Amino acid sequence: MENQSTEEKKGGKCGGDYKHLVLGKFTQETTQQEIDDLIKGYANLVSLVPPMISFRWGKDVSQENLNQGYTHIFESTFDSTEDIAEYVAHPAHVEYANKLLPKLEKVIIVDYKPVAVHP
Repeated sequence: MENQSTEEKKGGKCGGDYKHLVLGKFTQETTQQEIDDLIKGYANLVSLVPPMISFRWGKDVSQENLNQGYTHIFESTFDSTEDIAEYVAHPAHVEYANKLLPKLEKVIIVDYKPVAVHP
């Protein structure tokens, strides 16, 4: 499955000051078809959860071998920490998380506000 961005689903809006990152490692029992379906389900949350601006995902490609076994990165964008809280509590997210989390052997979830550094 190719890396996908859902920014276009929100009319090209790709602003947002806050990121919600999920780093995961799927269990050995999880098939590639299940992974593909879970990624599609995650991307679909953009159309179901109003404060979610965009979704992007990718697989680890680091040459440093410091990923501690994490293989997939999922990034969602929001305008505020309140929007992230609304997303986390939204019934569509709760239903999706109940499908995703049992398929992950390892998971880290981090919310942050990126800071641009200009020389």
